[in-house]
Amino acid sequence: MTRPIEETMDLARRAVTHYVNRTTDQAPDTYALDVSAYTDPDRYRHEVERVFREQPLALVLSIEIATPNSYRATEVCGTPVIVTRDGEGKAHAFLNACRHRGAPVCADGRGEARQFSCPYHAWVYDTKGALVSMYGGKSFGDVDIEKMGLRELPCVEKAGLVWVCLTPGKSFDIDEWLGDFAAELETLDLGNWYLYDQRDLPGPGWKVAWDGYLEAYHHNTLHAETVGKYTVGNLMLHDTYGPHQRIVFGRKSLKEIARKPETDWADPSEHIRLIHSVFPNTSISGVVGDHALVSQVFPGPNPDSTLTRQSILCAKKPETDVEKAATEGFSQMTLRAVRDEDYNMGFQIQKTLSSKANEAFVFGRNEPALQHYHDWVARLSG
Repeated sequence: MTRPIEETMDLARRAVTHYVNRTTDQAPDTYALDVSAYTDPDRYRHEVERVFREQPLALVLSIEIATPNSYRATEVCGTPVIVTRDGEGKAHAFLNACRHRGAPVCADGRGEARQFSCPYHAWVYDTKGALVSMYGGKSFGDVDIEKMGLRELPCVEKAGLVWVCLTPGKSFDIDEWLGDFAAELETLDLGNWYLYDQRDLPGPGWKVAWDGYLEAYHHNTLHAETVGKYTVGNLMLHDTYGPHQRIVFGRKSLKEIARKPETDWADPSEHIRLIHSVFPNTSISGVVGDHALVSQVFPGPNPDSTLTRQSILCAKKPETDVEKAATEGFSQMTLRAVRDEDYNMGFQIQKTLSSKANEAFVFGRNEPALQHYHDWVARLSG
């Protein structure tokens, strides 16, 4: 599924109008958020439980487990998880803990395996989570093998993403959770991209880190030599879908097409940058040509830390020297923009939080996505 050209043209029209008028989509008013929302450890634990452990997370890209009998093992909010694709192609998610004595049955990372063998006592599980053999089973004693499979987590695959809830036994309806946003995600065709690279980046606290993904107000200053070279600062389109959001930044080519009739705009998608913000922690950003960046921000053990998984995607595997150079250039630009600019600033902000220089942070009318996000955190954790 691709986005109809008229929808893309409409987004470009909105962006051009803002560019010409020096305006942006706005919230009705400014918004103050007490700094304790960033620092209070009790509030942090409560919000992580309600927002990250009880809601569906876009945990794994379908292309990470593209083939039957493939897996991705990772830790999320202190929970060890294995996401598998079984021999018939169905995705599953399990707690990465042997049902005997709790040892992880698989090291973190991606790979292919038909079975997982516990390194402690050699209990063996298949990609559907079933216990298929026990070392020394005859001497172990009676065990109901049917009840000793890996503890399953609620899991659904949709729109090129594997959605998982970290709470065993807690069901979710992915169509209800996504609503009309599902169609937005389908336009990205995530299941058919090529996964070029993945890396994990340490970052500042959850909200400090995530706030930077939700506005263009800082592009001209903080990102002057990276993404700010291509985008118009303080210009943003903002559309909401329940807790999820679509953000559109204008590219600097808006200056050129603003002077031309629409019939001469060629491909309108070349003049805007779409970011799909999947609540609560996944940003899918199409930035340059046939490349995209998927960022997943996972809260750390305290309010001061996060881990961000960056996935670099390209429309097809780069084959020529020119394609390889373009993809590596995109990869390095996004690394610099996030690690060296956004997160470097975020760590500095994190240090000021304890100084009590601010009792509250103020989000401007020109930062509607920030306001929307924090409203939904409060709604789902209240």
